[in-house]
Amino acid sequence: MAPDKRPKIAKPIPSKDASPAAVVEELGVDLDRGGGEITEKVVYVNRSAKVVKGGRRFHFSALVVAGDRRGHVGWGFGKANEVADAIRKGTDQAKKSMVAVNRRQSTIPHEVIGVFGGGRVLLRPASPGTGVIAGGGVRAVIEAAGVRDVLTKSLGSSNAVNVVKATIDALLKLRPRDEIYRVRGLVRAPAQEVS
Repeated sequence: MAPDKRPKIAKPIPSKDASPAAVVEELGVDLDRGGGEITEKVVYVNRSAKVVKGGRRFHFSALVVAGDRRGHVGWGFGKANEVADAIRKGTDQAKKSMVAVNRRQSTIPHEVIGVFGGGRVLLRPASPGTGVIAGGGVRAVIEAAGVRDVLTKSLGSSNAVNVVKATIDALLKLRPRDEIYRVRGLVRAPAQEVS
């Protein structure tokens, strides 16, 4: 078989003032690949430029969240010279770093605050039918974990990486009722006082 002698066509270089979402859209990369068991969501794509003698050299980094929507979620951060490669690296890392999350039906067992660096995220349980009241990185993590009803508020830094890590920190702090009783040495739930 003869090698392909057609010239390789380079991907277009996006304009320097384009948003990360526009960069991904222009280069034709699918942001939400839900194929198979694990759902992957690209939260943020950053582009950095190095000025060299011939012009600028661009490098990309991608923050990706992966989860099975059944109580497992992970995050990854990939860096490469192409957006697609950065997303692939981030996805691989996210799948390897998946952790288990305690849920209670369609929501979370109790209120919790997750902290990482300057990022602080508050998660509150919500009644069925409320939906995911969250934005950006928090929504991506919550949906990937399979929580369908929750109220959230980002209290600190808006840095996407810190918000995602703080959200995962909050989810890891969740404990089911049985485990809390066991740690406190209680055999069963205390009786409710009627007033």
